[in-house]
Amino acid sequence: MTDTLWMTHRRLQAFVRQPWYLVFTLIQPAIWLFLFGNLFKRIVELPGFGGGSYLTYIVPGVVVMSAMSSNMWAGMGTMEEIERGTLNRFLIAPVGRGAIMNANVIEQALSTSIQSLIIVLLAWAAGATYEGGPAGVLVLIVMAILLGTVFSALSNTVGMLVRQRETIIGLNTLLLLPLTFISTTFMAEDLMPGWMQTLTNYNPVNWAVEAARSALAENPDWGDVATPAAALLALAMLTVWLSTRTFRTYQKSV
Repeated sequence: MTDTLWMTHRRLQAFVRQPWYLVFTLIQPAIWLFLFGNLFKRIVELPGFGGGSYLTYIVPGVVVMSAMSSNMWAGMGTMEEIERGTLNRFLIAPVGRGAIMNANVIEQALSTSIQSLIIVLLAWAAGATYEGGPAGVLVLIVMAILLGTVFSALSNTVGMLVRQRETIIGLNTLLLLPLTFISTTFMAEDLMPGWMQTLTNYNPVNWAVEAARSALAENPDWGDVATPAAALLALAMLTVWLSTRTFRTYQKSV
């Protein structure tokens, strides 16, 4: 735990020194939020959608999509540390190997929390409503953190295995939009084709969106929140374990 604390402190120092990174990662979510929120706002009038404000509907999806998108690049930072020799120096330092990966996860979780809260506030200023109150918003941020952890750990795993930037870029391009659109981020499930509705059941992005949206409802059904949240937590633990094992494999190769 002490090693994790110090390693996290090191990563947060680097994060504080580049605040523009957070600003730039907010540009795309803002575009999705306000461009799609206005362009498709009449979709709620379709039979079966359920009515209400389309901006309010897409907020959980945009927050989750933003968390996924920003965390997918975590492997790039790992590759930079490999290329600079920083990671190799840690291998001979008296620090727990798990602490190195834990610090990465914590730093990504904190940046995801800040990013998610800003998006929630921007949408609220634009007219979105959160009937679930602070508890619902908290669940939304936790879901974003869990999903971000999944893709951060996956990105780190790929970075340590292949050590090629092009592979991480290709993986991000391959996964981001398909996983987003095979979910209820922008469209109600009842209006999707049958095969897409089936795929949403196995999509972790949809687990996060549905759990958050249920928590933000006026009268949340916490059973609908707990089931996808538990599945997402289990997947996050699995991917973190995998990234830690991959780190040990990398350690043996140098």
